[in-house]
Amino acid sequence: MLNKKVASFIRQQQLLKSDGRYLVALSGGADSVCLLLVLKQLGYFIEAIHCNFHLRGEESDRDELFCQNLCAQKQIPLHLVHFDTGEYARLHKVSIEMAARQLRYRHFAQLCQDLQMDGICVAHHQDDVAETVLMNLIRGTGLKGLSGIRSHQEFCFALQNAFQGEENKQILHVFRPLLCVLRDEIEAFLKETGQDYVTDSTNMVADVLRNKIRLQVLPLLDEIAPSASKNIVETAENVAFADEYLEQKVGEDLLEMLGEEPLMDASKPLSIPIEKVGNEYVLYRILTQFGFVSPQIKQIYAHLDAPTGTEFRSETHVLVLDRGQLLIEEQEQHPFREMKIPEEGTYRIGEQVKIKIERFHRDDSYEIPREKTKVALDASEISFPLILRRLREADRFHPFGMKGSKLVSDYLTDQKRSLLDKRRQLVITDAQDRILWLIGERPDDRFRITVATTEILQLSI
Repeated sequence: MLNKKVASFIRQQQLLKSDGRYLVALSGGADSVCLLLVLKQLGYFIEAIHCNFHLRGEESDRDELFCQNLCAQKQIPLHLVHFDTGEYARLHKVSIEMAARQLRYRHFAQLCQDLQMDGICVAHHQDDVAETVLMNLIRGTGLKGLSGIRSHQEFCFALQNAFQGEENKQILHVFRPLLCVLRDEIEAFLKETGQDYVTDSTNMVADVLRNKIRLQVLPLLDEIAPSASKNIVETAENVAFADEYLEQKVGEDLLEMLGEEPLMDASKPLSIPIEKVGNEYVLYRILTQFGFVSPQIKQIYAHLDAPTGTEFRSETHVLVLDRGQLLIEEQEQHPFREMKIPEEGTYRIGEQVKIKIERFHRDDSYEIPREKTKVALDASEISFPLILRRLREADRFHPFGMKGSKLVSDYLTDQKRSLLDKRRQLVITDAQDRILWLIGERPDDRFRITVATTEILQLSI
């Protein structure tokens, strides 16, 4: 009976392909054991993966041994991986739960790539949906949080390709074929088939929020209303349908607003006119792509009229208010550090950029460069060492071809450069901290080539 129910759900949701290749996340608990047996009985090509997080001492090793014996008995290939979860959590300053999640999902993605699998199947069921909805409701959530757990999700990882020896982006497909059944149905299925399983003792202690909901809240709700858990799941499904429709409509609005695909490339800087942000949900739909969470988005929406320069940060991106625009870009992984240039030569900045300082004697064969990446200056006016650095707030220079000095910030404003452009702007100064070149924009007029110039210092980046 359970087999037929799962098979019907897979068909309705178009989850798995009959000729697909799938990993099954096998913990040894009732849910994952049931999933493994059902998919094998339904004829899918499967291999199992067991993660030992070394968090429960001998119990962790017991679970691993159980999975090895089960897979050997059922003739299902098993992959084992061991993680030092505690050390990972300490190094990355995340909770143990988050560390375990990050470790296993990245490994799932790598293994799917290496074994050419179509995705991984995990054993979430309807009780998990009810627990998740209640957890999200308690913490505060939007429509997505109330829609529970999706039967199919995609996660993107940057992985090392074992065959080509280079990094590439891999989409991990996560499938949940048991979302149509309750925990009681899973246990009844295992009892009927005579299949044992292991129990994680930490799940039986009402310490963390999910355990309290599972052990205390849901039983009480089911006592008050016998169909409480089932009704929560059905409500989550209805919310999911509504959210899907709303997502489509908001996506159309975003396409009209931004003139590009609604799911934007989060690695590119983005400029959004504040006047076009119609409501908080549209803003939420945009900013969640860049790591901003609901409380932050509420705060941002409430401060859309804040002064230019007001800034908000997610774990991955920075958002700045700038003259009626929301500017969003990725945070720098490695903050720029100014570089001292003691003499002529070629200098590397990071992995992709280099700057070259060359000296030329002026004669008829020398042509003054016209590219934005090169500049020619009068060497007699320049003293080493040179400094390559970011723009500072009070920096002034004499723009080439103009009389007098000007704040670099004002010059860039006149050139329609954004606040984020200004923050990224590089300059080269001499030993007296005079700006020689506003890189990619203009040289300083004080160092221009004249009829009296005999030696030229050429800078290129």
